[in-house]
Amino acid sequence: MAIGGGGSSGGSADGSLSDSRIRVRRLALISLVTAFLVMGLKFLAWWLTGSVALLSDALESIVNVVAACVALMAISIAHKPADDDHPFGHHKAEYFSAVLEGVLITLAAILIVVEAVPAFFDPRPLDNSATGIAINLVATAINTALAVTLLREGKRYRSPALEADGRHILTDVWTSVGVVVALILSTLTGWLWLDPVLAMIVAANILYHGAKVVMSSLDRLMDRAVDADEQAMIEQSIREQAEGAIEVHDIRTRIAGPVRFIEFHLVVDRNMSVAAAHEICDRIETGIRRTVEGARVTIHVEPDQKSEPHGLPLA
Repeated sequence: MAIGGGGSSGGSADGSLSDSRIRVRRLALISLVTAFLVMGLKFLAWWLTGSVALLSDALESIVNVVAACVALMAISIAHKPADDDHPFGHHKAEYFSAVLEGVLITLAAILIVVEAVPAFFDPRPLDNSATGIAINLVATAINTALAVTLLREGKRYRSPALEADGRHILTDVWTSVGVVVALILSTLTGWLWLDPVLAMIVAANILYHGAKVVMSSLDRLMDRAVDADEQAMIEQSIREQAEGAIEVHDIRTRIAGPVRFIEFHLVVDRNMSVAAAHEICDRIETGIRRTVEGARVTIHVEPDQKSEPHGLPLA
């Protein structure tokens, strides 16, 4: 028989998760507004200088705006409550957003190469380079602050969409740094070919990070288990709360955004009453939820003749 834990611990956990969702949506909206601001600054810098490196940076900022829009929509979908068609919730929507982020990063790299190759064979002198550098540095400072915030809060709230957006913006920061270096070197040396060459180097770096984002998100879509440290925390919590049980085996976990689905078989004395077994399950579930935020626990109770050689002894 399968016995779930009690509902007393769920209220606090769900309330905490609700607060997290509000914070995540707010951060996604801030990211979108910031993306529009940075895009405007970068196109202004390109318009003043005519630099192909600055144009490549500005083109990537268009991708940032689209990615921020997608992230906001995905987070809104992921935070919908479970329904009849999606009884386990909509948490995986954020992973689709993260995959698209990786694809858009790759698209940005291609756009940069398309602009940089012709400029390499026909380099153009730069205008108002000092002004362009100053404007680009302002945009870079804004992006750096946003990227650091999204990465930190994305990990804190276990939001793959925020983390992917943060990594995407971080690649934009490195793009901007490369662009500034190219502009400074081109201005000081007169080597106009440095402008498109640096743009292509930046494109290669963006492709690398885009591939990492896509592979990581696809892995999570395949129901990846929690990492070793979190698995150890779950097992320790079970040990601490399972007094009266004999063994636990077949512990399985999967990650879905901020939620951790955890299920396992709990072996008890065959003569134990259902009420007593349920009380043990309640304790275990409460302990896991205190240890692992957003945990959803399913416990299958079995009699002692169902013990497994590979099981985790509790008695």
